[in-house]
Amino acid sequence: MKTVIKSVLILAVAVGTVAFTTPMKEKIEIKESTIKWKGKKVLGSHNGTIDLQSGYFEMEGDQLVGGKFVVDMTSISNEDLTGDNRAKLEGHLKSDDFFGVSDHPTATLVINSATKNADGYMVNGDITIKGTTLPITFDMDMANGMATTGLKIDRTKFGVRYGSGSFFDNLGDNTISDNFELDIILKY
Repeated sequence: MKTVIKSVLILAVAVGTVAFTTPMKEKIEIKESTIKWKGKKVLGSHNGTIDLQSGYFEMEGDQLVGGKFVVDMTSISNEDLTGDNRAKLEGHLKSDDFFGVSDHPTATLVINSATKNADGYMVNGDITIKGTTLPITFDMDMANGMATTGLKIDRTKFGVRYGSGSFFDNLGDNTISDNFELDIILKY
């Protein structure tokens, strides 16, 4: 009987210890990670990059349980234009018409939970752009020290309404899609 009680106590301590473990932080390799953006308009699209400022995943063993990522919004750059046109678009994207980077130099993504599935994870979190925080859910693949995902974000939900046909009439060919796309590769 003493052996059974002793075994139950050892098992309870072991389970309790596992249940209260602190997640380990897997720091993101900033220079080896990329965030590419694409915005569409009636007569075409523009694309470019944004730099990750910092980030980490929280892992319990090999399971994703959380994380936090900070994006340097002042780094928005365009890749499909050159010269003055490129500088003009980058300046406009940084202005209050779009992301207002002088008042909002960063955007953040916090992973609150993640559920493992066949292809990776279903991630639930909060994204903050231009001072507005909203929930977000997306799929993310993780393998071999690399995490990849694609996000479609409705900019108007974050107060970025410039050129939106949802808010302004008679824009014609100047209408800009409410959604922008992000293709993200994170090395950890």
